[in-house]
Amino acid sequence: MKSIFSLTGKTIAVIGAASGIGSAVARGCADQGAHVVCLDLDVTGAQATAEQILATAGSASSAGVDILDGKATKATLLEIHQERGSLDGVACTPAINVRKPLLQYTDEEFDRVIGLNLKGGLHVFQGAGPLMAQQGGGSIVMFSSIRSLVVEPGQGIYAATKGGIVQMVRALAAELGPSGVRVNAIGPGVVETPLTEPIKAQPDWHRAYAQRNIFGRWAQPEEMAGPTAFLLSDAASYVTGTILYVDGGWTAIDGRFSPPGM
Repeated sequence: MKSIFSLTGKTIAVIGAASGIGSAVARGCADQGAHVVCLDLDVTGAQATAEQILATAGSASSAGVDILDGKATKATLLEIHQERGSLDGVACTPAINVRKPLLQYTDEEFDRVIGLNLKGGLHVFQGAGPLMAQQGGGSIVMFSSIRSLVVEPGQGIYAATKGGIVQMVRALAAELGPSGVRVNAIGPGVVETPLTEPIKAQPDWHRAYAQRNIFGRWAQPEEMAGPTAFLLSDAASYVTGTILYVDGGWTAIDGRFSPPGM
């Protein structure tokens, strides 16, 4: 059983590897034996993650990528495939949110959030999908969110994109399944990353989010690495077209109310 969880001999591209969840996923995949290509718009950050992997005797390289640029994304993934001989897995973590009520959204803000979260994801699909189909297998893991299922005021457009990612994952899984390609999503809950520092700086808000899940705490980025590595590995060979929620039970108890005496 140990071997099917291993990523030894696989080439995994992690997009968003400069920091936060992406960096943790990159390091986790390297720990499982993969050669990890750390990709990010922040080239310096991606290189720093690769250097961390190399410092622990892992195998890694790095490059810059802007998933808003479809042609560049395809070219980068093609180059990895040509240099390594295969592209066995891709994990894509980047997303943005403009937290405000729907009625206050501007067209520019809408386009920014939709552009990165959905169009960027489409560019990753279009870059990795044909390469994996041609080689007869591979695994794509996109990052969705608990917001694909539950939402709150100020999260409407972000939630729409995260729900959209799940539907795109399902569609691509159906389209590429006959070629041996698996496509899935991870649905994190609240994770302590540089992007969530503003919430952590507000104790009441930070505490309220922690109390919304079963464990009563926020996740660390490293806790997203194991589930992602699982979906990239042969242990998930019969898993496709689905979302794995890694949310501390948030969606299981959403709307929880414990009456007095219970």
